[in-house]
Amino acid sequence: MVSKCFSINLHHHLQLSLPAAISPKPNRPSPWQLANPSIFLATKITTFHKFCGSLTRAMPLSSTEFNDDLEPHLTLRNEDLKPSTINERTFSWWEMASLWIGLVVGVPSYYLAGSLVDLGMAWWQGIATVVAANVILLVPLVLTGHPGTKYGIPFPVLARSSFGIKGAHIPTLLRALVGCGWYGIETWIGGEAVFLLLPKFIKQSSILSQSLPWLGTSPLEFACFIAFWLAQLAIVWKGIEGIRELEKYSAPILIILTSSFLFWAYVNAGGFGHMLSKSSKLSSSEFWSLFFPSLTANISFWATVALNIPDFTRYAKSQNDQILGQAGLPIFMGAFTFVGLAITCSTQVIFGRVISSPIQLLDQIGGITTRILGIIGISLATITTNIAANVVAPANALVNLSPSIFTFRKGAILTALLGIVFQPWRLLKSSESFVYTWLVGYSALLGPIGGIILADYYLIQGAKLSIKYLYSLNPNGAYYYSGGYNLVAIMALSIGILPVIPGFLQKVLSIGFYHF
Repeated sequence: MVSKCFSINLHHHLQLSLPAAISPKPNRPSPWQLANPSIFLATKITTFHKFCGSLTRAMPLSSTEFNDDLEPHLTLRNEDLKPSTINERTFSWWEMASLWIGLVVGVPSYYLAGSLVDLGMAWWQGIATVVAANVILLVPLVLTGHPGTKYGIPFPVLARSSFGIKGAHIPTLLRALVGCGWYGIETWIGGEAVFLLLPKFIKQSSILSQSLPWLGTSPLEFACFIAFWLAQLAIVWKGIEGIRELEKYSAPILIILTSSFLFWAYVNAGGFGHMLSKSSKLSSSEFWSLFFPSLTANISFWATVALNIPDFTRYAKSQNDQILGQAGLPIFMGAFTFVGLAITCSTQVIFGRVISSPIQLLDQIGGITTRILGIIGISLATITTNIAANVVAPANALVNLSPSIFTFRKGAILTALLGIVFQPWRLLKSSESFVYTWLVGYSALLGPIGGIILADYYLIQGAKLSIKYLYSLNPNGAYYYSGGYNLVAIMALSIGILPVIPGFLQKVLSIGFYHF
């Protein structure tokens, strides 16, 4: 233990100076102790051991530095929550960049710039707003990702340092709820894409295409939903390594398919002149009154992922890999929103009407090859977004809730099952605008959680965590606070959320709560 305490001391470049009040008194050895030098030495070692133990609480320890008297508690740690090992650090900068390419290329991102143009912005103003939002978002992404890479810990374990060992369930379950909601809706969108691209003779079947009142949809649409659900589950079953491989190999495929789609629009529309001719319909004051709410909305678009990004950066090879890999987010978002806007504007020239949905556009284009590529592209885009953004966080939150019961796989399966229980087809058919407003607005309410975690980690903890106390129920532990809850953090969260709840509820109710 003496050598261990010295090694910790030297590792952190600390110089021990013992104040008189706590320094061992220099008592002279008794004649009996001099006659028994081994006992005398043992006495001195014991005294130093107690003193050394009083210091270790303030020292950040690695995952291997658990003392014999402070083993990780079984209710706080399992294979999915423990710090990642060197061999598990397989995410290079390309894997991190691929993760974001897979997240960005999806149906929701396709609409972003187009929706701003519809509100009166010029095409370049819409894209610039999206890019600016993601440049801002890059700051909390990198900062929150830092402890994941440094200590190899997932988001639920990081939350313990600021909210307390037990209080961490509050932010993790709040994050999990929005993840489960989005998972069901994204899965339904993927199944709907498969349904719309099926041959017409199958969709026109009188038996399979008729909606069943008790189910809320047709057996054929439900079958497409379940097929897409199972396809995602097969990937999730492989764990984080399966997700890494999916994102890594999907990225170049998505880039090729997106570029091909853009090239088709350019050729058939005779260029992008129609899009480029769209000027702003807003005055200077009208633009700025629209810009800031739009900027906030686009920041909240990935706010939930920014919260649990340590779930991914814990597998990064180095801080440089996680930073460089994430640095491309504004470029990816700007490029893909340009693609969505350019293709949507081109449909006005090609078909004489605007077709904003990529799924409906592929159905309009027709052709066997187009349908096959469309199914592959949209399905792949939806899966890469849905699994990374909406499965990992809820699964880890459930593992953190009860590590002895849940594993990542079990948590992911429960998340997927909840996606069915929510019956997203009923939600979307009742009031699509309500669902998206509720989920996006709810995501924005999670912003204070990220602020609290960052303020605690950098300003209070000094970017230094004690790993052993993150897995300990010791009442004297650094993160046990008051019965396992950091009441100050919980109060700060309440203060951050409460002022915006009235406006949030007013917006939700104005859209149509009665539909539910």
